[in-house]
Amino acid sequence: MLDMTTIRAELKACYDLEPSLELAQQMSDIHARMDRVMPLVDWAIHAPYVAAINALKQERGAVVLAHNYMTPEIYHGISDVVGDSLALAIEATKVQADIIVQCGVHFMAETSKILNPSKTVLMPDMEAGCSLAESITAEGIARMRAQYPGAPVVSYVNTTAEVKAASDICCTSANAAQIVAAMDSDTVIMTPDKWLAQNVAKQVPQKRIFWWDGACIVHEKFTPQDLRDFREWHPGIQIIAHPECPPDVVAEADFAGSTAGIIDWVGKERPAQAMLVTECSMASNISDAHPEVEFLGPCNMCPYMKKITLEKVLWSLHSMTGAVEVDEVVAKDARRAVQRMIDLSRSLSA
Repeated sequence: MLDMTTIRAELKACYDLEPSLELAQQMSDIHARMDRVMPLVDWAIHAPYVAAINALKQERGAVVLAHNYMTPEIYHGISDVVGDSLALAIEATKVQADIIVQCGVHFMAETSKILNPSKTVLMPDMEAGCSLAESITAEGIARMRAQYPGAPVVSYVNTTAEVKAASDICCTSANAAQIVAAMDSDTVIMTPDKWLAQNVAKQVPQKRIFWWDGACIVHEKFTPQDLRDFREWHPGIQIIAHPECPPDVVAEADFAGSTAGIIDWVGKERPAQAMLVTECSMASNISDAHPEVEFLGPCNMCPYMKKITLEKVLWSLHSMTGAVEVDEVVAKDARRAVQRMIDLSRSLSA
């Protein structure tokens, strides 16, 4: 666990981190990307950290990869690459910098390290885990293989390196249906998200899909009644759900897709009002890019994603601590599963 009292003392001794309205105004170009969801007074608190991090990135030769669920000050303020799990996995293979700072959860940092074994991958908070990833183990996959002999194992990227290594191929919510459809076997094992697997089963009826009993704590909380209530309160609202939601929730939505798919759909359709049935930061991060869209509705916060803060990112770059390591043997097999996903995704979209 990070000793934040000691960390704050050292950071304040090395950087001017006091809130500054003057600096916030000087960095108005960055604030403009999020001013719809972040008042200037709040930006004045974050701006000194953003300035310090961006300067330290230049000094260290580092890049920041940030997931779509990061808070706006991270997503818009310090990131060099933003995207969903698939986009970040692909971009990680293109990174030229020697240091990668992963703003997401631990399995994402592991994936970046797997794909870039010679690079330093920093995780600002090692406790930023994932309940979904922690629901499955390599032993669990072995039990599934024994129950369904010969069936290939398609594991969500929201898994540990050990689980990836025990799998035949990985998938993301963006390409899961395509990956499953491309498997040679009529029977496919999907881990660990049961709701994603059930939603994929509806899209790929020619396959028999058996799934692990795991779920995302953010997406499984939504109910069909939540969506129906919101339609009653806001007639005409367009509801967009993530496929980690239960199938009955997805069935109530106007569109379902990965985080990248959600962003693309909003940009194309430009609804007057939209409800994003996913993690809270999604709407915040795309709000300023779509001023004509009013984002409404409940959302659920991921407590693991929110462990990543500007303060912790600055500390990781300042101290060069929090380096992620993956056993070489495990990494080799996990890399095969991830790279197979990337290669197959590229060939299917060509």
